[in-house]
Amino acid sequence: MLLISLARLNAQIKDFSHLNFKKADSIALALKDETLTNLPELSFKLTYALNTDAEKFRAIYRWVCDNIANDYSLYLKNDRQRQRFKDDSLKLDAWNIKFRTVLFKRLLKKKRTICTGYAYLLKNLADFANLKCEIVQGFGRVSTTNVETLDLPNHSWNVVNLNGKWYLCDPTWASGIPNPITNKFTFTYNDGFFLANPKLFAVNHFPIDQRWWLLDDKEIPSFDAFLKAPILYGNAYKHLELHSLPQQMHHHIKQHEKVIFKYQLKNNLKAKDVKLGFDNGFSTWKDQPTSIFINGKSLEFEHQFNQTGFYDVHLYIHNELISTYTVDVKK
Repeated sequence: MLLISLARLNAQIKDFSHLNFKKADSIALALKDETLTNLPELSFKLTYALNTDAEKFRAIYRWVCDNIANDYSLYLKNDRQRQRFKDDSLKLDAWNIKFRTVLFKRLLKKKRTICTGYAYLLKNLADFANLKCEIVQGFGRVSTTNVETLDLPNHSWNVVNLNGKWYLCDPTWASGIPNPITNKFTFTYNDGFFLANPKLFAVNHFPIDQRWWLLDDKEIPSFDAFLKAPILYGNAYKHLELHSLPQQMHHHIKQHEKVIFKYQLKNNLKAKDVKLGFDNGFSTWKDQPTSIFINGKSLEFEHQFNQTGFYDVHLYIHNELISTYTVDVKK
């Protein structure tokens, strides 16, 4: 049992540090204008010149992330209808069947979709390359997610089996960023969601099927803990290996108390590269933490709150937004 647990915990991109994915990425880029009219042929074009399963999956993954746009307006429409019918199983099933037709038609014709389409396409292209890939259904949390109404699964991602181990990836969140105001989508590939660390992934992904945590049973959070976790942004997957503390987003403390923050980094950095952003409802500003300690790739700091008030607190690394917390400071 211990060996199985260790294998799960080690299932991340580090396992393939000996591989160079440049060739796979270049193949995906060269096939940018390919359509979805013939998936077996597309899968073959993406993989035939590559030697390892990891490189083949990488080429497929990069192509999906770089060529399929996130249709945020379609996501909102589906979310509204699912909330509308959540207490009527017959109407909900009927809507899901109807929506699935619309979803795949838009994917094939316009190369636009939502998470379900990303996960479906990635799995199908992998299947044609004889790679084991599954779709994972569950809950995802981003900055715009309303946890008060998060009672239906709202996200899909994938697991892939490489060299006998399962790995996590999220092609939807890796592909880019939809603007929640304009619904415009911008392609911005984020490599952090490719064969991601299960412990970091668990902060904002909650699979329905417990197998796909890829964590030791003792480390699987409750749904309540998942809902209370901090907000992580895409940049967290670029810079962090682990998010250890704080484990909750909201904090209630007394004046002059401190909040402790602890992370494991992917790359070394200097204290000047770490900033906290504050918003008290009247003004915003950035400042260095009260004290900071960096030991190799271990980052730990604390911040003392000397003024009462309610604060949104944002972590920045290299001026990139990593995570958000709230701190309510009372006398």
